[in-house]
Amino acid sequence: MKSTLTAKKKKSPIRKKTEDHTFPIVALIATIHVPMLVLNKDFIIQSANKSYYKKFLVKKDETEKKMFFELGNQQWNIPKLREVFNNILTKNKSFENFEVACTFPGIGEKIMLLNAHLILQKESREQLILLAIADVSELRRLGIELKVKESKVLRNEEKKKWAAELVIANKELAFQNDEKEKRAEELIIANKELVFQNNEKGKRAAELIIANKELIFQNNEKGKRAAELIIANKELAFQNDQKEKRAAELVIANKELLFQAEEKEKRAAELAIAKIELDFQNKEKEKQEIVKKELEAYSNATKLSSQYSRSLIEASLDPLVTISAEGKILDVNNASVKVTGVPRDKLIGTNFSNYFTEPLKAQEGYKQVFEKGTVSDYPLTIRHKNGNLTDVLYNASVYKDEKGNVLGVFAAARDITDQKRVENELKAAKVFAELATGIAEEAQSKAENATIVAEDAVKAKQQFLSNMSHEIRTPMNAIIGFTKVVLKTELSAKQKEYLSAIKTSGDALIVLINDILDLAKVDAGKMTFEKTPFKMEASISAMLHLFETKIQEKNLELVKKYDSKIPKVLVGDPVRLHQIILNLVSNAVKFTAKGKITVSVVLLTEDEDIATLEFSISDTGIGIEENKIEHVFENFHQASSSTSRLFGGTGLGLAIVKKLVEPQGGSITVKSKIGEGSTFSFVLSFQKTKAEAQSESEMLEMDPEIKSIKVLVVEDIALNQLLMKTLLDDFGFERDIASNGKIAIEKLQNKSFDIILMDLQMPEMNGFEATEYIRKTMNSKIPIIALTADVTTVDLAKCKAVGMNDYIAKPIDERVLYSKIISFVKKPMPLKAKGIAGNENYPNEKFKCTDLKYLIKRTKNNPKLMMEMITLYLEQTPSLIDSMKKSVQDKDWDSVYAAVHKMIPSFSIMGMSIDIENTAKRVQEYAGTKQQTEEIPGLVSHLENVCAQACKELELDYTNYKNGNHAS
Repeated sequence: MKSTLTAKKKKSPIRKKTEDHTFPIVALIATIHVPMLVLNKDFIIQSANKSYYKKFLVKKDETEKKMFFELGNQQWNIPKLREVFNNILTKNKSFENFEVACTFPGIGEKIMLLNAHLILQKESREQLILLAIADVSELRRLGIELKVKESKVLRNEEKKKWAAELVIANKELAFQNDEKEKRAEELIIANKELVFQNNEKGKRAAELIIANKELIFQNNEKGKRAAELIIANKELAFQNDQKEKRAAELVIANKELLFQAEEKEKRAAELAIAKIELDFQNKEKEKQEIVKKELEAYSNATKLSSQYSRSLIEASLDPLVTISAEGKILDVNNASVKVTGVPRDKLIGTNFSNYFTEPLKAQEGYKQVFEKGTVSDYPLTIRHKNGNLTDVLYNASVYKDEKGNVLGVFAAARDITDQKRVENELKAAKVFAELATGIAEEAQSKAENATIVAEDAVKAKQQFLSNMSHEIRTPMNAIIGFTKVVLKTELSAKQKEYLSAIKTSGDALIVLINDILDLAKVDAGKMTFEKTPFKMEASISAMLHLFETKIQEKNLELVKKYDSKIPKVLVGDPVRLHQIILNLVSNAVKFTAKGKITVSVVLLTEDEDIATLEFSISDTGIGIEENKIEHVFENFHQASSSTSRLFGGTGLGLAIVKKLVEPQGGSITVKSKIGEGSTFSFVLSFQKTKAEAQSESEMLEMDPEIKSIKVLVVEDIALNQLLMKTLLDDFGFERDIASNGKIAIEKLQNKSFDIILMDLQMPEMNGFEATEYIRKTMNSKIPIIALTADVTTVDLAKCKAVGMNDYIAKPIDERVLYSKIISFVKKPMPLKAKGIAGNENYPNEKFKCTDLKYLIKRTKNNPKLMMEMITLYLEQTPSLIDSMKKSVQDKDWDSVYAAVHKMIPSFSIMGMSIDIENTAKRVQEYAGTKQQTEEIPGLVSHLENVCAQACKELELDYTNYKNGNHAS
């Protein structure tokens, strides 16, 4: 056996040859006496050997092409077995000695040991699973019987000798079992080697056959030993003789095991050597290829080097020359021929020093090169044969052969004729410059003094305006704030009229203050313009909504014309744009008694980056005299002295508009006729963008359920403290007051708050200092909102730098205050539903679209009245929806307008979102003007969805009232 294995081993160690003579797997497992299966990656049985059919008493057609886990009574369908099979494919992880104990069809209850490995078919590269199944039921039964025998022997004191021998026999049997397990492991190792070494498959197949024969022999021996154990009580003496024989057999088996282990080690060593040889050969090939490429490259470089060197020399604009140790010219370039006027062949071989105005100096120069090895910026003057002189600076160095011997000098000259001329001119100019500098310094000193005086004046003006702003706004904040508070209380008609007049006067005074301060800010050059993405059309519409009440009061018509070609999102300063349009529309409303106001936005030009728009605000008002038009944009100027008396105002609005348009690169014009009206037009450019527009802050509806918010107000003026207390009490919030930043910090150290409202100008410690201390020293992240009366000059960058989260301008709008507090502390459902636009579906029905609080208040929660109101809505709404939809299909826009007009009042009664009402008004606007009618179907579909949802909710509310389940 040893010689045969050695002969096989001495075949070529190169794997490639033996791969051509591999044995088919089916033929290989057919020779094995252990039941074996071959499964594909889907666990479908590809083939089985005869031992399997014989063992499990099944036929070929009952096995092949069947799912392994569905064989028989699905005895193999065990979750853990499925898991280890999956690991074979996903992790290439074989399993060994997996025990299965169950009842098999035809052969009864058995205990099976499973071993499985992943193999790869050479021809098809298909992954297969090789599964071996060993029946260990008899072995386990014999073990149990042995234990029974042992107990019987132990009970028999007279058979102590037999018991001892039986113990020895058991030990031998255990030893044999260990040997069997080792041989089983060898079979597993042989299977692994079969997968890993395709070129050794033949050899390993032979070894596997031998191992299987030995295993069969051992199984037979086990049967014999089991039989001998059954009659152990009768033949213990005979077994003593057999023990010696078995011991001898075990020695032989051990020798065989050792021999097999040695053979495996030899093969492993041979494989390692073969791998090293292959690696060495591959590296040698790589080295040879690299050397070959280097030789080719070197050969090509050698061919090109002389041409390349000559090209570099001739390409130089500076004269280049090589000189021998004796001072003779060895070679020159074309630049040297031009500067000397002597042909190249005439120059070579002559003395280098012959072509300079100072030959001795030239000789000294190249001698220095030989002595020092190099010379830099050596000044000489070259003489052309026609007498022209060229000033040059020479740089030279020696060049050597491979042994380090100096062969000559390589020199390059740089023409500095122009440089010398410029130096002489500079020397002359320097004298004049010194004289001029003295004069300029004197003038600069005077200018700086004047600038300082002017800057001091501007700073004083700004400081004055800032102080005035704070001083004026502080009492105005209290006046307007308390007026709003009192207007909410129960008042007589006369009291309400007087208070409304006070509020109107206060609002007018605030507008006047804003105009003055805005103008001051523009004049000081402190007006900044942001670059943020925003939706132009939505921004314009939002501004015009502010004038709806005033326009309706004056019985005017507002017309909006918007170019559909304008990009939806543009980059610019929406706040300044609002300010411009608000001023112009406000002017138009003020000076127009009848007729209409038209706001038009048109796309003038557009390229990849910029869109230029023209905004026009036209009115049918009193108009402007022709000789006054050129002055309307001046500060404090109005068309006539009667204008201020009749219409009011400061005359600053248009001046501010012009100073907001022109710094953005825009222009503004006006056309007007007395009695016919005016048209103000301005042009601005905006950057195009693909970014999304930033969402505007949304007004939040006051929610009476939110009452747990703790607010710290830091304010030094008693009147403002009282106003803030009143507003926060109305919100239902807890509040505490601190008169300055120092007191606020002390309160924060002893008590927790949800948010801080911080005034900026206070004694002892102002708002900036207090915020910086809270952020840096206390390391607190509590939200801080600045309260400032100087909103036009407030340093927002400074607020942000010290860590403030936001600011609110005085006089304080209570809705703005509430919204900002809630947005930083809690997140209730905003009035603006995110899904409202075009044909989008109504938001998730988990959010109710109706709220009967208003109706409950008006009916005092009378069930009968509530049911009557709900019934009216349920009867009216479906018919209006049907009418609206039919009118849209017929494109009867007047009927659409009428149907929507009837629906709108019911929205507020049933507590539906203001956005639903705004959507309906958009339908009205488009239907009334017959513009953008393509958007109407989508908006109508949205209204239909919302109203259908409202009807479902109201039907449920009606049922609750009817059954008496309503909230009291």
